[in-house]
Amino acid sequence: MWRQVFALIVKELLAVLRDQKSRMVLIGPPLIQLMIFGYAATFDLNQVPMAIYNKDHSAPSRELVARFEGAPTFHRVATLTQSQSLDALIDSRKVAMVLVIDERFTHDLLTHQSARVQVIVDGRNSNTAMLIAGYSNIILNDFSQSWGSSHGAAPIPAVLDLRARYNPTLSSQWFIVPGIVALLTQVVTLLVVGLSVARERETGTFDQLLVTPMRPIDILLGKGFPGLLIGILEASVIIGAAVGWFDIPLRGGFIALYLGLFLFVIAVTGIGLMISSLVLTQQQALLGVFLFMVPSIILSGFATPIENMPDWLQTLTAINPMRYILVIVRSVFLEGATLSTLQAQYFPMALIALFTLTAAGWLFRKRTN
Repeated sequence: MWRQVFALIVKELLAVLRDQKSRMVLIGPPLIQLMIFGYAATFDLNQVPMAIYNKDHSAPSRELVARFEGAPTFHRVATLTQSQSLDALIDSRKVAMVLVIDERFTHDLLTHQSARVQVIVDGRNSNTAMLIAGYSNIILNDFSQSWGSSHGAAPIPAVLDLRARYNPTLSSQWFIVPGIVALLTQVVTLLVVGLSVARERETGTFDQLLVTPMRPIDILLGKGFPGLLIGILEASVIIGAAVGWFDIPLRGGFIALYLGLFLFVIAVTGIGLMISSLVLTQQQALLGVFLFMVPSIILSGFATPIENMPDWLQTLTAINPMRYILVIVRSVFLEGATLSTLQAQYFPMALIALFTLTAAGWLFRKRTN
């Protein structure tokens, strides 16, 4: 039996690797997506276009403006001399923020009063507006502390001393890139496994498999193992790129990481086999893969926290294997998590893997009878 299964595994791997289009799907798109996600999918703000409306024109106001211009977050694109042009700049999206310094700014500083500084942001993207406001507040607080210490002013009553554990620079790449390991592993595994049986049916060779001495479970193993192997190899390549190219620290051990990846790829392989058993053509298989993939990504916590979702959706995420692998990958990379600390993630994923493989076997036998 195992000799026949091994022969089928070799056949599947050769079918994938000999086909130029299949090789391109396995190698090209994942690397391109890794670069795009790694650099473009970021929550950080850089070079935000801003305008300056300085009514004071004093040395302290110029110092404050210099602090904004010196920050990598902001980039001055306009200098205003009247308030009428302010709305037009924001409406046209030429600037995302306008810094307005009151004409009494220096006078209020010297008399130890609250100096008026206004930050006007484009609120059409609320998340970006909140980040801009947060960065601006940090610069203003830093200026206030520096001014107070050099001019004998009363110290600020409370000063925030921010220290971020696990991600000291608060770089969103450290959050996004480890998640891409799970995302692209799922994409490649689903495509390879989901198209396997459909490709046989389209080419007319599936009936030849059924008349061989191999049992349906043997065929299922032969179809599923290549996807499992390719998924693990794909994950290894992305992990190497995350560490070697993006400089993401891998603080945990490979055993904890690869045990989670192994269970995840098994679960995804089962889902791919279920899809492949139900469809007749490769086009239908692709539709089935993307029909599953999009909700699984949204409900995984890849970009938005699961805790922010409605209660019924949070319950639904419990059957999503990508939810658990994201916790495992990010915990191993950033926290140095171990096998013992990740047991709560391994166990549900193992149950999902068992269920998907069992369901795939049942569907496969039902479709071949």
